[in-house]
Amino acid sequence: MTDPTEAPQPTQPLQPLLNDAVLVLRAPTQVWSGRTGDLGENAIDGVYHGDLRHIRALAAACRDSDVEWISVASGGPSRIVFGGLLRGLDDPTPDPKVRLRRERRVADGRLTEEWTIDSRLATDIETVLTLRLVPEFSSLHDVKAGMASASEHEVRVTDASAAVAAGDASFRLTATGASVRVEDGALVAEWPVSVPPGGSTSVSFTLDLTDTSMVVRGATGSWNGATGTRRPTGHPRLDRWLDVALGDLDALRLTTAESPDEFFAAGAPWFFTLFGRDSLWAARLVLPLDARVAASTLRVLAGLQGSEDDPDTAQEPGKILHELRSSALEMPGEGLVLPPLYYGSVDSTPLWVCLLADAWRAGMPDDEVRALVPALRGALRWIIEHGDSDGDGFLDYVDRTGRGLANQGWKDSGDSIQWRDGRLADGPIALCEVQGYAYEAARSGADLLAEFGEADEGDLSPAALRMWAAALRERFREAYWVTTPEGHYPAIALDRDKQRVDTLTSNIGHLLGTGILDPEEEREVADLLLGDSMSSGFGIRTMSTAAAGYWPLSYHGGSVWAHDTAIVARGLHRAGLHEHAARVADGMLAAAEGFAYRLPELHAGDPASESSIPTPYPAACRPQAWSAAASVVALEILGS
Repeated sequence: MTDPTEAPQPTQPLQPLLNDAVLVLRAPTQVWSGRTGDLGENAIDGVYHGDLRHIRALAAACRDSDVEWISVASGGPSRIVFGGLLRGLDDPTPDPKVRLRRERRVADGRLTEEWTIDSRLATDIETVLTLRLVPEFSSLHDVKAGMASASEHEVRVTDASAAVAAGDASFRLTATGASVRVEDGALVAEWPVSVPPGGSTSVSFTLDLTDTSMVVRGATGSWNGATGTRRPTGHPRLDRWLDVALGDLDALRLTTAESPDEFFAAGAPWFFTLFGRDSLWAARLVLPLDARVAASTLRVLAGLQGSEDDPDTAQEPGKILHELRSSALEMPGEGLVLPPLYYGSVDSTPLWVCLLADAWRAGMPDDEVRALVPALRGALRWIIEHGDSDGDGFLDYVDRTGRGLANQGWKDSGDSIQWRDGRLADGPIALCEVQGYAYEAARSGADLLAEFGEADEGDLSPAALRMWAAALRERFREAYWVTTPEGHYPAIALDRDKQRVDTLTSNIGHLLGTGILDPEEEREVADLLLGDSMSSGFGIRTMSTAAAGYWPLSYHGGSVWAHDTAIVARGLHRAGLHEHAARVADGMLAAAEGFAYRLPELHAGDPASESSIPTPYPAACRPQAWSAAASVVALEILGS
């Protein structure tokens, strides 16, 4: 007989929810826990380094008292303090007099915890503190798929330490002053503790994690954008958002194993690696604070630029990659198998050119720009020759393997490109915003080549590039605009049959400021994006509420993405539509406040009129580099 009070169990593996989890990070290392500081109760919990969860569970205990955790205090992205009471050791008076403080710090490849008992009692305390941790070595991708399982591993224990290894990965526990043993597959460390009257006693342990197969490394030093002098803006909420967001960006910095050049990892927990589009947009959005991370991001991507035609990796000459991994990415149940070096992105290449031009104008040294001119020429040639697979004059994409990404713009979920009636579009698909990126890239590339002595290059001459851009602009105006009951606007895409996919989406906001629209068209787009069907009050929805496929918790079909909204706000600002831009930035700031100033990857598209804070998308990554970088756009618009 079924117990009616027993919660039903899921019948299939589920992706972990993240919205209530506590995170401490310093890429490529991250620790996820509950609000007690213990790890193991929630599906996401664990100590991760690179693409492996080294430790599944980790718990603190006191021999003579339960620990009643009462507080969590963040000290930035890499430090947190949990506060608890030890009432089993206390006297009978109402005020708690015995406390346990648990301070956690994370560095690249290292987790350190210090546990301190503070006593106000007039007598000594004699007790034992215990650490229990469970090794796992499960793939991050399996964790995401809800299918994590422990790998075989070897354990070697000495008096106060233990070493655990599984293939290329390993970690060492050092627990000075403790005795360490293996018990039922777990490592257990115990410290005898003596606390004097009115005094304190601390114990600590360190976990050092390694994985020789990793293709990324943690950045050294601190990021100038986070540590540079920044005056208060006069907007307390904006200052608070910037403090949190810039700290997160600092903690998300990585390098590759082959290059010291820094870039922003896309986000936690799933994307501690190099992504073309994400890293480019994050660097572009923070450019007003720091041009150096833009320059280093450009260099590391240029070093991996495509050189041949390879359908298995979606590589083509001159193309900028989509993502870099240490091994193939396989998502069980999705039929998705991406090689370690994957180029399935239609927009990374024009965005690379746009960032190079922006960084040059922001002060990137001429010799550094000149060194990237060969990569620039390759990227421009890809835009003109390879980016258009069917010869219709527009950049498009199609997965040639059946195992790669079906959609290869920033909205890369399988159902993201759909008609107003909910039908999915068939590829090759030519996204509207990619044409804007390509137009801006061709014109900016012409400026760069004219400046750096590459003026006589046939179809890549500055004059030829500007002519190509002008022709693209006219083709776009003729091919993309639609009129629906919602208004007159560019379609999200052209489909396989060159039909205009007519859903009103946030993609059109990416056209603002690129130059592909004239001022009247920009205002028309701006007014639609600020209308009730697109603006939630916490940001711009990815899809209009009038579309059949709209759902506020759809990944790309009605949710709000902070970076997407920031790109719209930036475009409005560049287009001179400052009132529109300020309204969008105000919504971003309201959303940031609702998430304690750590904006997640995305949140629900529910209107602000129905809730004082945004509804979480519970599986959203946080922090996310381009979500954090959105704060700098708000600074540009509201802080001046």
